[in-house]
Amino acid sequence: MAILWVLMALLMLSFVVIPLLRRRRGVIERVSPDHPDAADPANYGFVREEDLDIRMPGPDQDLLDVLDLVQRTQDYRAAAQLLAGTEAAGELRWQRVQAFAGAAALELQQRPGGVSETPGGQWLRVWRAEQPKDAGGAAVHAEFLVQQAWRTSTRGTDDFRIIMEEAKDACGQAALLAPGDPIPYIIELSVARGLAYPREEFEQLWLKILDRAPAHMGAHLAALHYWCEKWHGSRELAYSFAEAAAARAPQGSLLAAMPLFAVFEHLPEVNLVSGFYQSEVVTKAMHGALYAVHAARPDDPMLAHVRHLLVFFLVRAERWAEAMNELVHVDGHVGALPWTLSADPAAEFAVYRALAVAGFEANGGSPASLPN
Repeated sequence: MAILWVLMALLMLSFVVIPLLRRRRGVIERVSPDHPDAADPANYGFVREEDLDIRMPGPDQDLLDVLDLVQRTQDYRAAAQLLAGTEAAGELRWQRVQAFAGAAALELQQRPGGVSETPGGQWLRVWRAEQPKDAGGAAVHAEFLVQQAWRTSTRGTDDFRIIMEEAKDACGQAALLAPGDPIPYIIELSVARGLAYPREEFEQLWLKILDRAPAHMGAHLAALHYWCEKWHGSRELAYSFAEAAAARAPQGSLLAAMPLFAVFEHLPEVNLVSGFYQSEVVTKAMHGALYAVHAARPDDPMLAHVRHLLVFFLVRAERWAEAMNELVHVDGHVGALPWTLSADPAAEFAVYRALAVAGFEANGGSPASLPN
């Protein structure tokens, strides 16, 4: 009898605890495909979960072709040519530098090398050795070191600091090779966060970026982390930074979406407030991001980043038709926040996509009425 009472108590407790756990940041309960409330995303022409590309937020076929060639041949020259032909101060070059550095870091993680094995990412080492004055290779190497520090070491340890100090030196070398290029300084923003730069030093670094690329969205997102509560700032400082960026955003700039990223970075771990995602703060930030998306150039490389975050917030706010409109534009690629915070980005994205479809249909939507 005592055991029965214990089991009943555990059952009752589960009704309280499980809903709370399901409200943790970014976690939404999955709906089984055979559940009566489930809707089929395939009816809308969406890509199957197993075919979603987790490498990038949106398409960049030139980058994919070059990455494939470099990794297959271990010859860096195609990467050097692609970066040399990409606008130095643009968002696309920054994304490509990150992609090449990430590919080299992942290769090294998968093949650390040994007595009879060449370590992964050897093409990057050859690139730096054969073309030491190539600004693109120097930038990729600096970003590679930053990613290595975050991937392989624990913040605050000697190993982490040593790699970050090496990355800082590499940023300086890359900056000398291309004085007008903002990317070495953008890379250093992550170093500044990891090494806890004093605010005055961080602000001096930030001014160097503003002098070179004042409307660079990727730079603003990197700087936002420093000002967040979980790093070296506060909620107020992060919101202030994001709102100031949005206020001075030129026409067509995605900087108007910065407040939404600040809200995301400060979401409560457990949200017990009913209608939080319909609150004034969140709604205002979403409207700013929606305005930015509608005003931006269709080929803006950062557009997919904003659309992915909007999917997250619009689904949570139960604004199904608007969520579907964003999904139409980004489906197929999931290498962006918030999905990349998950151990399985494709699965996380697929959950939100299924919820958007189900909510859309529950309110009278259908493939024929899908927003364009």
